[in-house]
Amino acid sequence: MRRPSAPRRQPPQTGRLLLLAALTLVVLPQLTHMPLWLAAGCMAVLAWRLLRDVKGWSLPGGLLRLAITILGTVAILSHYHTLIGRDAGSALLTVMLCLKLLELRILRDAMVALFLGYFLVVTGFLFSQSIFMGLYLFAVVLALTTALIALNHPGASTARIRSYARTAGGLLLQSLPLMVLLFVLFPRIPGPLWSLPDQGSSARTGLSEEMTLGTITDLVESEEVAFRVQFDGAVPDADLLYWRGPVLWHTDGRRWSPLGNRVVDRLKSGQVSYQGVEPTVAYTLTMEPHDRKWLFALDLPARVPSLPGGAWMRPDYQLVAENKVTDVQRYRLESYTRYNTGPLPDALRHLALHLPGDNSNPATRQLARQWHNAGLTPQAIIRHALDYFRDNAFYYSRRPPPLPGRDPVDRFLFDTRRGFCEHYAASFVTLMRAAGLPSRVVTGYQGGEVNPLGNYLIVRQSDAHAWAEVWLTGQGWVRIDPTAVIPAERVETPLDLVRFSSTAAFGLDPNRTTWLARNWQRLKNGWDAVNYGWNQWVLGFNEARQAALLERLGLARFGWAALAGLLVVSLIGAVLLLALYLIRHKPPAPDPVARLYQHFCRKLARQGIARMPSEGPLTFANRASGLRPDLAGAIGSITRLYIGLRYGGRNPAGYHRLKQHVSQFRP
Repeated sequence: MRRPSAPRRQPPQTGRLLLLAALTLVVLPQLTHMPLWLAAGCMAVLAWRLLRDVKGWSLPGGLLRLAITILGTVAILSHYHTLIGRDAGSALLTVMLCLKLLELRILRDAMVALFLGYFLVVTGFLFSQSIFMGLYLFAVVLALTTALIALNHPGASTARIRSYARTAGGLLLQSLPLMVLLFVLFPRIPGPLWSLPDQGSSARTGLSEEMTLGTITDLVESEEVAFRVQFDGAVPDADLLYWRGPVLWHTDGRRWSPLGNRVVDRLKSGQVSYQGVEPTVAYTLTMEPHDRKWLFALDLPARVPSLPGGAWMRPDYQLVAENKVTDVQRYRLESYTRYNTGPLPDALRHLALHLPGDNSNPATRQLARQWHNAGLTPQAIIRHALDYFRDNAFYYSRRPPPLPGRDPVDRFLFDTRRGFCEHYAASFVTLMRAAGLPSRVVTGYQGGEVNPLGNYLIVRQSDAHAWAEVWLTGQGWVRIDPTAVIPAERVETPLDLVRFSSTAAFGLDPNRTTWLARNWQRLKNGWDAVNYGWNQWVLGFNEARQAALLERLGLARFGWAALAGLLVVSLIGAVLLLALYLIRHKPPAPDPVARLYQHFCRKLARQGIARMPSEGPLTFANRASGLRPDLAGAIGSITRLYIGLRYGGRNPAGYHRLKQHVSQFRP
C-alpha cells in the first residue's frame, strides 16, 4: 500500500506580504536600468501578486504563465540582443523573479523566490558600489531575512512583524564580524572575479577621445564627481590645477582626435623625457570609473602610477591604463607644475603642424600668415592671438550657436564669437599651426573644490576643460589657455567665472553667501567626505592595500600561504567561539513526556496526518481518528495519557504506559 504524501504547507499571509514587500525593494534598483516598457511589466506582475494576496484574485494558469515567460525572454533578447552580460542578465533574472510570484502557492515556492531575491541583491553592486547603494541593499537583506523568519513561523501575524525584524537584525549583526574578517583577509585578485561584456554605453566621464567643433549647442553642467585628490602638502594655486587627459592632434578642420595606435606604438619605444623646474607635487588621486583607459594627472606627471593591471605614458604625456577603468581606481602620483619638455622629435613636429587642405578655414589661415609674415617671434604670435580673443567681442557661453558649413573655425573667429573651452582651444591651435608653431589640444579638467571636512580636492564633471599646448624652442611644450583671457564681463555663467579667475572656486565666501547656501554646502561636503572614505577604505581596498596591511601585521614575508592560514585559523576560532556560546547557553532539554508525544505525531505525519500548529491534542486526536477510524482507539489512549501526564500529576507508571503505547503504535 502506497503511503499518502505529506500535505504541502501553505506560507502564512503575513509572510507572503512581507516577502512581496522585500522583493519589491530588491527589484526597484534593477528597474532603473531596464527599458520603461519592461519595468512597467514587472511592476504589473508585482501588483497582480499583491491583489492576489489582498483581494483574492486568481493566479494565471500554466499555459498563460508559460506564454508570459516566453514573451518576456524574447522581449529581453530583442532589446539587448543577448541574454548574457550585466544588463541583459540582470533584466532576465528580474523578470523571472517577478514571474515566479505568479505561481507562488506553497512554502517551497516562497523559499525559491526568497533566495532568488538574495541573489538579485548581489547584482545591484554591478551597477553601483556607492555607499548609498550599500546601505540600501543592506536594508533589503534585512527585509528579506525578516520575510524568511515570518514565512517559517507557525503562527505568523502582523502583530509580530517587529519581533521578526529584531530577530533578523540580530542575525545580521552577528554576521558582521565574520563579514569584516572575510573582507580584510580574503585574497584580493586583480580585476573582477567574472568577465562581463563591454559596457561601453555606460561611460560616465564628461570627456571624449574626440572633439567636434560646433555640434554641441547646450553644454549641461554636471555635479557628478570625476575624481578626488588628496595632496601631501598644500593645494597648488588655481592657475596650476590642470588635470591632463586625452591629447588631440589630428583635425579635419572640425573634428579633433588623438594619435592613432600605430603612431603611438612607433613612438612608444622612445624615451619620454622632460625636466621639472621645481620640486614635484605629491598626491593621491581616487578616480571614479569612466569605462575608458585614460588616467588623469596634474600637469605634468613625473612618473607612471602603479596599477594592478599596469599603466604607461604616451609620447604626449598622457597616462593610460592597460585595462579600462571600470571600478574606482586609487593611485599615488608626483607631478611637475613647472617643467621643460626639451626638444621635439621630427615625427611629432610634423603632426603638430598638420592642417587639412588649403581650402579649409581660409580666413583663419590668412590672419595667422599675417602674423608670421610680419616677422613676429613665436611669443609675439601667441600674444597677438590671445589679444585677439581679449580685445574683440568674444564671449564664454555654454549655449553657443551652431557652426554649420565646412569652415567652423572661421565662423567662430569672425562671426559668432560665442563658445566654450573647446571652441577657443581648437581655434587657437588652428591659428598657431597656420602660423608655423607646433601645437595641439589637451583635454581634461581644470580647478576643483576643496572639501574642508576631508582636506581633499573634488573635481567634478562640470570642471571638464580643453586648452592648448604650443612647443617653443628652449621651453618645450607650454600650456596656453585661451579661455582664461576672456574678460569677466563676457563670461555668461558665474560659476565659470569663479573657476577660471581665482582660487575662490575652492569654497564659498561666507561674506557673500546666505546662511542656507553655506549650510547646504556643509551638508554636501559632509556627504562627499563619507563617500570619499567609502572609496578609500572599502572600494579602494585592493591587492596593494591588503599587502600593506599584511606587512603591518608582520605577515608579508609569508605570502598568500600565511594569509590563507590566518583566514582558516580565524574562521575556526570564530566557529569555536560560537560553539562555546551555544554550549553555555543551550536550551533546556525538552520534557520527556512532550518528546514521546512528538514522536507519536511524527508517526502520524508520515501517513499524511500532520498536526497543524493551531491544533491542540484533543482537536488533533479527533481529526486523526476521523481520517483513520482503525487507529481511533490507539490515538485516543495515547492522547489521554499525554494530557494526564502533561497537564496533571506526574507518575512513573503513567510515563512507562505512554512510552509503551507510543512504541507499539503502528499506523
